[in-house]
Amino acid sequence: METELSADQVRRLQLRAQGLLGAGARRGGVPGMLRRLGAVQLDTISVLARSHELIAYARLGAVGRDAVEAGYWGGHRTFEYWAHAASILPMEDWPHFAFRRRAFLRRGWRWHKVSPSVCDDVRALLRSSGPLTTRDLGGAKAGGDWWQWSDHKIAIEWLLDTGEVVCTERTGWRRRYDLAERAVPGRLLAQDPDDTACLTHLVREAGRALAVGTRADLADHYRLRGDQVDAVIGETGLVPVAVRGWKHPAWADPEALASEPRGRHATTLLSPFDSLVWDRARTSRVFGFDHRLEAYVPKAKRVHGYFVMPLLAGGRLIGRVDPAREGRTLVAKQVSFEPHAATPARAERSMAALREALETAAGWVGCDDVRIERIVAPGDL
Repeated sequence: METELSADQVRRLQLRAQGLLGAGARRGGVPGMLRRLGAVQLDTISVLARSHELIAYARLGAVGRDAVEAGYWGGHRTFEYWAHAASILPMEDWPHFAFRRRAFLRRGWRWHKVSPSVCDDVRALLRSSGPLTTRDLGGAKAGGDWWQWSDHKIAIEWLLDTGEVVCTERTGWRRRYDLAERAVPGRLLAQDPDDTACLTHLVREAGRALAVGTRADLADHYRLRGDQVDAVIGETGLVPVAVRGWKHPAWADPEALASEPRGRHATTLLSPFDSLVWDRARTSRVFGFDHRLEAYVPKAKRVHGYFVMPLLAGGRLIGRVDPAREGRTLVAKQVSFEPHAATPARAERSMAALREALETAAGWVGCDDVRIERIVAPGDL
């Protein structure tokens, strides 16, 4: 008989799976967190910190930022590749992205045509002098409306796409590339699972990271196609569930269903690229929260601000903060509360959660003062 879940149960199950509810969130530090999430998205924007740092902070608290970087990149435990977007991934998942590497090879190019002779040059440079950054290889220059890649940059990215080269670290936000034969442990490099095995593993991992998800949710986690999910869902071990109020069928991780989520809820600001909220449709369905990154929206058309960070408290997304730094002051340029968080019954708790989130974040990034410039909320809050 198919299990039926309430929307509230799903919300709590997802929070626990995402490391934002319960005592298990801190287990294993950054590497343990990455294994639970499956992928941590990278992004160039840095306001309080880089997105991947904010994701660790939300779950682990005020861990030193050097320790966060070491947890991600130290000891060749991880690699960077295309998952939900450019993401940090556990090295153990290297074999399971073979399906994507093969797809690049079949296509023959990604954004640029690739020169075989330049690829040979890059291989030789890496073999003799690697690991290397794009700057070491000739890099890219800024020009016109888009980055104009050098031939060596085109070649190294193609070799990354197809698996000859791997990025196991970022240095000053530049990828550091090495030959896969040197950087990937031999036991993993020797594995060559077929596409079905790769997809089965990744859909299973998506289900574990989300606890409960629809076909679209499971596909979005690693940017798979719906038909790819359909082809393997029966082999993943995920179980069909019905969620009251959801229009589409869903699947759950049976381990997630084995116990009720318990423990302390995190009160924190979330990166807009956090895997709890990176899927707008899922965030709306699970939390009733319309999440949108406005960094790429013209300033005059922004509603909530440039780098809007959802505010999580009590297991709900209660508002948004647009942060900045001025010297040693963390500035909340705008705080926008959700209507449910601004009712007379909840207003005091919402303000206390905002204060906790801002003061904790300020201390983590080395600020000793907080200033709120504007609060937007219904009613008199």
